[in-house]
Amino acid sequence: MLDMYQTLFAAVLALFAGGALKKRIRFLEKFCIPAPVIGGLLFAVASCVLYAAGVMEFSFDETLKNVCMVLFFTSVGFQANLKVLKSGGVQLVVLLGCVVTLMALQNTLAVGLASLLGLDPLVGLCTGSIPMVGGHATAGAFGRVLQEEMGVNGAVTMATAAATFGLVAGSLLGGPLGRRLIVRHDLLKTAVKEDDSLLVEDEEKHHRKVSMYQPAVYQLVIAMGAGTVVSALLTKTGLTFPIYIGAMLVAAVIRNVGEFTGRYVVHMGENEDLGNIALSLFLGIAMITLKLWELAELALPLVVLLSGQFLLMAVFAYFVVFNVMGRDYDAAVLTAGTCGFGMGATPNAMANMQAITQRYVPSVKAFLLVPLVGSLFADFFNSLVITFFINLF
Repeated sequence: MLDMYQTLFAAVLALFAGGALKKRIRFLEKFCIPAPVIGGLLFAVASCVLYAAGVMEFSFDETLKNVCMVLFFTSVGFQANLKVLKSGGVQLVVLLGCVVTLMALQNTLAVGLASLLGLDPLVGLCTGSIPMVGGHATAGAFGRVLQEEMGVNGAVTMATAAATFGLVAGSLLGGPLGRRLIVRHDLLKTAVKEDDSLLVEDEEKHHRKVSMYQPAVYQLVIAMGAGTVVSALLTKTGLTFPIYIGAMLVAAVIRNVGEFTGRYVVHMGENEDLGNIALSLFLGIAMITLKLWELAELALPLVVLLSGQFLLMAVFAYFVVFNVMGRDYDAAVLTAGTCGFGMGATPNAMANMQAITQRYVPSVKAFLLVPLVGSLFADFFNSLVITFFINLF
C-alpha cells in the first residue's frame, strides 16, 4: 500500500518517464499523446504484469488525486471571462447538443450490439454512456443500480472496467484525431492567435512578477474552500454535481468581479501554470492507479461492445463534432477534447487539448467550452439519458 506521498512520488516518476519517451519517440510527439498518459500507462502495464505473475499488487492512496483535480478545475473557473462566454454562447448550446446526441448513440449502440450477441440489453448499457461519458463515478453509481435493483450480475465490475477502457482509449484517440484534422485541412491558418490574451496576462508581466505566484495560490485556495460550501448547497437540490463544480463557480465570480470593479487583480498567468501542474499530477495518479487486469478479465462479447464504442467515438468526433463546430482550428481542438470526456473524463479532454495547443497554438474557445459542457452539463444530461434507457427495459 502506497500512502498519498508515495503515490504522488510514483505519479511524478511516471510524468518524467512519459515526457522523456515523448521526446525520444517521434510517434508520440507527432500524434500529441499526453505525457502523463504515456508514463502512467507504462506504469499500469508493468503493474498488470506483476499482478498477473502473482508477484504483487499495488494499492494507492488517491487522496491527492482529488485535490489536484479540484485545483485544476478551480484554475479553469478563473478563465471564465463573461465577455468570452457571451461570444461563445450559441456554440456552447451546439456542443452540448452534440454531446447529448453522443450519449443517446452510445446507449443505442450498446443495446443493439448486446442484442446481436444474445446478451441482456442492460448488460449492454454497462458499456454505453454510463462509463463512456459518465466515467468511473457514474459507472459506480449506475452500476450498483443495475446490479442491485435490476439484477444484472457483475454490473459494477463491467461498468468500471469499461470506464477504465474509455479513460485510456479517449486519451489515445483525441490527440491523433485532432492533429489529423489540423494537418489535413491546413487549419492553422484559421487559428485566432490573439485570443490567448483573454486567458493570461501579458507574458512579460507574468515572467517579471515571480512573486505573484503567492497571491495566485491564495486565490485558488480561497475559491476551493468557498466552493465546498457552494457544492454542499447545490447537492441539497437533489441533483448530483461533480465535487469541483462549486470551486469553479466561485473562481469565475472572483475573476469577473475583479475585472468589473478593478479592486483587485486575478493573476491569470500564474493560475494557469498552477492548474496545468495540477492537471499533470491528476492524470499521472489516475493512470498509474488503473487496474488493467479488469480489462483482461472481460469476456469476448464485452470486448466487442467496447470496440464498437471506440469506433463510434472516432466517427462521431471526426464527422459530426468537427463539422458542426465550424471546421476550423478551434473545432479540431474541440474534437480532441470531446474524445477525452466522451470516453473518459473532462481532465482527459483538457490533456488532449493541451497536447495539441502546446504543439501548435492556443485555442481559447475550446478551453472554455469543453470544461463547461464536460463538467457543468454532461453529467446532468447523461443521468437523464441513462434513466430513460434503463426504463425502456
